[in-house]
Amino acid sequence: MASEKVVETMIVGNYVEMETEGKPEDLKSKIYGLFWHGGSAYDAWFSCASNQVAQVLLTLPYSFSQLGMLSGISFQLLYGLMGSWTAYLISILYVEYRTRKEREKVDFRNHVIQWFEVLDGLLGKHWRNVGLAFNCTFLLFGSVIQLIACASNIYYINDNLDKRTWTYIFGACCATTVFIPSFHNYRIWSFLGLIMTTYTAWYLTIASLLHGQVEGVKHSGPTRLVLYFTGATNILYTFGGHAVTVEIMHAMWKPQKFKAIYLLATLYVLTLTLPSATAVYWAFGDLLLNHSNAFALLPRSHFRDMAVTLMLIHQFITFGFACTPLYFVWEKAIGMHECKSLCKRAAARLPVVIPIWFLAIIFPFFGPINSTVGSLLVSFTVYIIPALAYIFTFKSAAARENAVEQPPKFLGRWAGAYTINVCVVVWVLVVGFGFGGWASMTNFIHQIDTFGLFTKCYQCPPQLPSSPPPHLFNSTTAPPLSNFTHPHHLLHKP
Repeated sequence: MASEKVVETMIVGNYVEMETEGKPEDLKSKIYGLFWHGGSAYDAWFSCASNQVAQVLLTLPYSFSQLGMLSGISFQLLYGLMGSWTAYLISILYVEYRTRKEREKVDFRNHVIQWFEVLDGLLGKHWRNVGLAFNCTFLLFGSVIQLIACASNIYYINDNLDKRTWTYIFGACCATTVFIPSFHNYRIWSFLGLIMTTYTAWYLTIASLLHGQVEGVKHSGPTRLVLYFTGATNILYTFGGHAVTVEIMHAMWKPQKFKAIYLLATLYVLTLTLPSATAVYWAFGDLLLNHSNAFALLPRSHFRDMAVTLMLIHQFITFGFACTPLYFVWEKAIGMHECKSLCKRAAARLPVVIPIWFLAIIFPFFGPINSTVGSLLVSFTVYIIPALAYIFTFKSAAARENAVEQPPKFLGRWAGAYTINVCVVVWVLVVGFGFGGWASMTNFIHQIDTFGLFTKCYQCPPQLPSSPPPHLFNSTTAPPLSNFTHPHHLLHKP
């Protein structure tokens, strides 16, 4: 006779959880739930906060050197609020779509809802195709950025290998994310990831303040429009982690609680990004224009090595965050999404990693690629498409009257929501995509012209030989010392 039996079935939305009696199963379930199977509002908050700021934490000082201190702070606050607003819109559209489908008795227990499916169900196939194209391209390059960041960071601990070789190594390491089934299983990783970015942010802040300003420091930004709008679009990218919002919501037991989660996550992230970017820019000023990774300017120490190590682990986590929606899309395309076997699904996902790996080797431009992705992809995926989708979904009086969630009263209900959406679309279209696209592409092309594609070690310091070639010390051929100019004299040459 079986020692365990099912005593209760609990249905939350369309998720079915089985509770069993018996101590062995209870202990196993508790351990499984504690580390592996999260779905609470806290899990969603950790996922949003951890995913929102990763390697971009290291490039924000670079953006401040392009923008200047005042503009850098202002753009962080502006895009933080705008990003929270459009995340709220996405959550409303998700709840609207899911409610309609559940009324039609659609079962989502073995299916993860994604943003393009929400657009398809609410607005039709043309919206679905546009959303799918922008979202997948953004996630693809978001994953590429994580690999580039891994290679860039590890180089500051171990420069025995060039950055391209490190990209090969970390590409293989990040490929193991194919074994993480869904966002339910990121509970412990999200928690640890946020601790890692918190440590790194405060390390950057404190280390910069203790280091003090470098001799002759200059804070001349902004100096050129190209640099100004490049920095602005990097910040646009910073608060544009919405490409995984729907998947995070779908992993919640009660998705309707998500509405304020992204705003709360953004407020916490601002406590990390504002102090760190401000302190590093204060200490190093215009030197950051040629050092897009903040680690490059801080002196080597155990604390810096710890920060680099933690960011490497966090970038592995963020790679998984960015890749998991791509895995889902690919699984659905080849008919493997509802497969029960984890190993079969993992094997099916591997082809997604290969183009990411290849692109990270072609375009290893840490910093400029963030701005390019921000202007051309994030502007539409995160800001323009959600705002327009909300407007068109509720354009009829009947749709507004029967909406599952009404706009907040303090914002003016529908009139206020529509006004904010129009302002977001116009601003991002003109400033983010227009000026930002022009500036970031100009800067990106400049990096290609300067360093070339497949560059072996982007922005690496020149490797000086540890000693001159042996023949220079040959006593029979060495010229007299009087023929050499002392380096001190070189400094005073006209």
